[in-house]
Amino acid sequence: MQEDKDVTAEELSGSRDWHLRRRAGWDTSAPEEVLRKLGRDEVQWVREAVAGNPGAPQELLNQLSRDSSGFVRAAVANNPHTPEAVLEELAGDEMMDFDYSLDKNRFPVREAVAKNTSAPTAVLQFLSADRDEHVRAAVAGNPKAASEWLFKLSRDVSWLVRDKVACNPATSLELLGYLASDRVTDVRVSVARGPRTPPEVLQSLSQERSWEVRQAVAQNPRTDPGVLEDLSGHWSWKVREAVAQNPTTPSSVVERLAQDPDQSVQKAARSRG
Repeated sequence: MQEDKDVTAEELSGSRDWHLRRRAGWDTSAPEEVLRKLGRDEVQWVREAVAGNPGAPQELLNQLSRDSSGFVRAAVANNPHTPEAVLEELAGDEMMDFDYSLDKNRFPVREAVAKNTSAPTAVLQFLSADRDEHVRAAVAGNPKAASEWLFKLSRDVSWLVRDKVACNPATSLELLGYLASDRVTDVRVSVARGPRTPPEVLQSLSQERSWEVRQAVAQNPRTDPGVLEDLSGHWSWKVREAVAQNPTTPSSVVERLAQDPDQSVQKAARSRG
């Protein structure tokens, strides 16, 4: 197998090894004629690579959006250069794939459309009400999601959806404050980690009983130094370690943590010197 970086996409596209043809399909500098050839490859994973290539011509993406393999169609749906009309058509794709880690079916094509920041607003709005929680979660995490959808999705029955709202840079500060009281710890952790979460919300979260939430607060550079000082005395070494690693922690607190009984906290504090 030739691994020379100087091998061209055209040469790789003629290889008997489909892994090398797939590599050529991912090459954003590959000539259009090479990509068109690979778009007809007998191996679906080669076609999938072409479908996900931002350099693929739009007519080829349009062709691959009707591929027999749902994974190829999902790659088209994920491509930022896929035409809006194609994304609109793929928003209704019913291809299912069983996720053994969750023991349930997923809808990869619709999820990919919902994540795509190039998807039309009307398509994202349609998918925000999808019956599948993972599709709604994909919309909830999309920076193009409108504020009214995020408001509705922040009340979704699925914590996965609410968690994505908490992580979305487009989510309002008001909604972050609302999600800071979510019943699921993981959602509150996401709020506590957020780079836009207001200091007053972080201060409130620092009083949580959950050490995971307090650790996230201790990691956040926006956390008030006084709050970090309070957290430096927390019973969990992971919280104290996070305080020691936070670049905004007062030097006096870092010096004290350098003498902490826990070696991991000591190491984190002493590495700041």
